[in-house]
Amino acid sequence: MSRRRTPKILSGYTQHNKVRLVHGGKDYFSTLVKLIDSAKTTIHLQTYIFDGDDTGRTVAEALLRAAARQVHIYILLDGYASQHLDKHIIHQWKTAGIHFRWFWPLLKSRKFYLGRRMHHKVVVIDAAIGMAGGINISNRYNDIGDQKAWLDRALLVEGQAALKLHIVCRDMWTKAYWKTNQPAKENFEWVKGIVPEEECLVRVRRNDWVQGKNQISRSYVEMFRHAQSRIIVLSSYFLPGSILRKQMAQAAARGVTIKIIVGGVSDVQIARLAEQYMYRWLFKNKIEIYEYQDTILHGKMATYDGIWMTDGSYNVNRISAYASVELNMDVRNETFAASVEKELEEIISNNCVRILPGEYFQHHGFFRRCWQRAAYETIRLIFFLFTFYFKQEKESGRD
Repeated sequence: MSRRRTPKILSGYTQHNKVRLVHGGKDYFSTLVKLIDSAKTTIHLQTYIFDGDDTGRTVAEALLRAAARQVHIYILLDGYASQHLDKHIIHQWKTAGIHFRWFWPLLKSRKFYLGRRMHHKVVVIDAAIGMAGGINISNRYNDIGDQKAWLDRALLVEGQAALKLHIVCRDMWTKAYWKTNQPAKENFEWVKGIVPEEECLVRVRRNDWVQGKNQISRSYVEMFRHAQSRIIVLSSYFLPGSILRKQMAQAAARGVTIKIIVGGVSDVQIARLAEQYMYRWLFKNKIEIYEYQDTILHGKMATYDGIWMTDGSYNVNRISAYASVELNMDVRNETFAASVEKELEEIISNNCVRILPGEYFQHHGFFRRCWQRAAYETIRLIFFLFTFYFKQEKESGRD
């Protein structure tokens, strides 16, 4: 008697989970502090940016409170993006018994920093509840006074997927530090979380090309291949490579309506210009473009046909595909995915301007388009150098 094979599209999903979409700003940081304050045994916190500003200090203080309760805490920060974190905060953590490490690059000295970066943003409490998305720990991602947070989202999950997040964080922690005088593994207290009765399919997806993982990229390919009617992608730094462009074009040719939400303003001007150069390709393939107007768009989320969605740290470009360590969660649940799709449609209706070909060419003359082309080719060169470098590192067996 042969076993029934799981359809490839359902591969990797855990079944029993609760999920909630968490908005950037007050919603995210109040949820984060509540999670830390609820911890009984174990906290894993891994993030790209941890600043020592008001938001960072609030989270740092919550971690100290948890340490005082004898919670085992493991903090892993990217060695590049968080390098300016106040040393006093790190000293307080270590003094309180918090385990702290940097995620180091491949090559580093006082004068340069070269290598892959840990770009994901995740927290896991007691191996039972976790939250992952695109939100860093900094005032820029919070609602401070009259300052509105950058547009971003995270997924809060309770159940089997949270245990998966715990395992990912444990493995990242043990492999992150390369100095030979450090132990390869550490003892971790395993916690059996409460498994919800609800059935909601969730899978944890990772991209780390050096380690041979390109799960998030495959999730996007699956989305474009399997969508029947509609796709919405919300993405900062939207510069898809040739594989995704091919899949997008094929989906559009099948009659799938594709809407791309990008930032009307950007914190990286060269990326903004390169994105605008991509508009001509999107127009050619009848893909709709919407520019978000309220704040800087930093989110990385997609949905299709009201049945599936993904959210996390993965930007639709070659840096996320081939250079950075990324983490997303996919949710396959009609009720939840439909609610996310509705929210994205509301963002389009209330906060975006649609870019039409006639208006684009009217306001972007020849010299402006030359600047966009130059920015696009520069970004492509940077992506190529990153990709080539990491390919060489992988083949040499250094990582």
